[in-house]
Amino acid sequence: MSFEVKLRVNDRVATIETVGELDASSAGQFHDAIDRAAAAGAVELVINAAQLSYLSSAGLRSLVFARQKMGDGVRIAVVGAPEPVSRTIRLAGFDHSIDLVDV
Repeated sequence: MSFEVKLRVNDRVATIETVGELDASSAGQFHDAIDRAAAAGAVELVINAAQLSYLSSAGLRSLVFARQKMGDGVRIAVVGAPEPVSRTIRLAGFDHSIDLVDV
């Protein structure tokens, strides 16, 4: 399955829309969006994961990359992740570093 990522920054809140599978083959696209969000000086990062169908270990590393790139002072929220994706984040314990928000 393909992967799509779109970044929008409004009032220093960066929103990343994800569609498809975040894995090793798509991580670079996600990292580019994170780099652009950080360069824009975002104070909050919202990752809309409602249409994210799969999160691999490389996808988890991408979330770690986002945490490191954005810095500890920036709130990161993963919003609307389907159960398999949110379960992967919880099993890795990464829900302690980001906000996992149900819709």
